[in-house]
Amino acid sequence: MEHARTTSITRSERSVQLLEIQGFSTTASMDSDDFITSRWKVGGFEWQLRVYPSGQPCRNHASPWVALGLVLLHETVGIRASLGCQLVDQRGKINPSEEKRMSRIFYDAHDDSDLVPLMARHDVVKSGYLKDDTLTLRCTITVLKDIQIPRIPAEGIIALPSTNLHQHLGALLQSETGADVTFIVCGESFAAHKDILAARSPVFKAQFFGDMKEKCSVRLEVEDMEAAAFRAMLRFIYTDTAPELDQPLEEGTAMAQHLLAASDRYELDRLKLICEIKLSGSINVETAATTLALAEQHNCSKLKDKCIEFIVSTPAVLGAVLATEGYKHLEASCPLVLTELLKSVHLRKS
Repeated sequence: MEHARTTSITRSERSVQLLEIQGFSTTASMDSDDFITSRWKVGGFEWQLRVYPSGQPCRNHASPWVALGLVLLHETVGIRASLGCQLVDQRGKINPSEEKRMSRIFYDAHDDSDLVPLMARHDVVKSGYLKDDTLTLRCTITVLKDIQIPRIPAEGIIALPSTNLHQHLGALLQSETGADVTFIVCGESFAAHKDILAARSPVFKAQFFGDMKEKCSVRLEVEDMEAAAFRAMLRFIYTDTAPELDQPLEEGTAMAQHLLAASDRYELDRLKLICEIKLSGSINVETAATTLALAEQHNCSKLKDKCIEFIVSTPAVLGAVLATEGYKHLEASCPLVLTELLKSVHLRKS
């Protein structure tokens, strides 16, 4: 059973403090890199707030600015925090200045933020926020923290059954419910459904929904195919299974040969590959030549290579195959493949 997983959401933790810079006029001699520090603890992390009374955070301003920066003092794997600051008049005569903000992700201890420019120093002096040479800042540090919320997986509660679509479609084929076409194969009738056949086979799709003459036909005769092979092909179309191939070696091989031809005829690529695999594993002296002829006629290059490899494997095997009825059929139906056999024999001897 799968363990419950968790989903992360976030909550914030915020701290607001008033900071006073007493003797503000004396900070005029500080360099732009000099700062005054204040230590905070927010969200379970240690922070250092830096106030630059004579900083130069803005490229477009030559005069010093009052600016602030935030530094993480805690080891972490990445946490988002924001800094907001504004000037306030503790007498209440002037509204707080516009709050300036910064937000970023801190990845390591001593990771610091960009500076937040608050106000030009010469504007601070004229702003009215100074009282008795004391400047008051209201600073806010906000930290976002992940909360792990457990999630109970549905698959851990309800077992997912295996698909039974093939069973339903197989039952539909057997019951003939809603069938709208009948095939006559060697005098035997097979009822089926045009939509399902067209969905599985490009050839059937063209027959029933293209411009071919069978478009409106409800009864079709299939030539050059055995009834057992057509029945097995229909079963595969509906269920994606071919249990007929699991018969004992001789019967299973014979059915694979018939189904290989049928699957190529109706462009059932998956069934064709299954038949190729079956025939590749059952090549022997009696079947090699017949299977090679099928591979040549139905463009099964890998199966063809397997057959040739077996036939020329030893002089004894070659001689035995040449004496079979299957080889006579091969000579008559696929004379060009004999040249490839001769080449393979020559290469093996050399």
